[in-house]
Amino acid sequence: MRQVILDTETTGLSWERGNRVVEIGCVEFVERRPTGRTFHRYLNPDREFEQGAQEVTGLTLEFLADKPRFAEVVDEFLEFIDGAELVIHNAAFDVGFLDNELRMAGAQYGCLGDRCRVEDSLLLARQRFPGQRNSLDALCRRLGVDNAHRQLHGALLDAQLLAEVYIGLTSGQEEIGFDAAEAQVEEVAVPRFKLDTSRPRPRVEVEAADLAAHEARLATLRKKAGVALWDRAFADGEAEAVAG
Repeated sequence: MRQVILDTETTGLSWERGNRVVEIGCVEFVERRPTGRTFHRYLNPDREFEQGAQEVTGLTLEFLADKPRFAEVVDEFLEFIDGAELVIHNAAFDVGFLDNELRMAGAQYGCLGDRCRVEDSLLLARQRFPGQRNSLDALCRRLGVDNAHRQLHGALLDAQLLAEVYIGLTSGQEEIGFDAAEAQVEEVAVPRFKLDTSRPRPRVEVEAADLAAHEARLATLRKKAGVALWDRAFADGEAEAVAG
């Protein structure tokens, strides 16, 4: 399987307001291993940065003035990503900008969805770590990825960090060391309860509404716990009663 981990930097937060891509960084993976191939280009946006965007990237219009426009690198870019699965953090942002750049370059280029399947690593992170911060920096800290050298946002650097984060997010337990930790945990025996069936069970009158609420509560607990201890207890008791 061929994957391309991709990141972009832009002049602002919205392509609908005319903002443009100023940097593209891509890292190629085959069978979940880096091949060493990358795609990295700075781009002349032909427009000013929005307030705050320049500080995030450290890029300036002076630096970008002699860089190619997107239309000048579009064929090379598409050749690099064509047919791959794109892994992007907060994919809607980058895909929106790149699709806009493709439209401006010419209708013949279509959109990213015509060429690639897109995997959003932010959605994966939210599924694995619900209710927590799932920015790239937060995931680097949580998954043990060294990002001490990330002082500014850079497309290629962020793509390289995201590649490590993505492997951590999608690895099985045996791949990221959880199996060794689990091997050190002693098995805890589940207690087995035994019913005394020699005495008749007392009859208790229960309102239908209370019984329904009780069963609903038990159903919820069974869903969370799998086989509940009280189910085992009654199953054992019933089996012994039949056998007796």
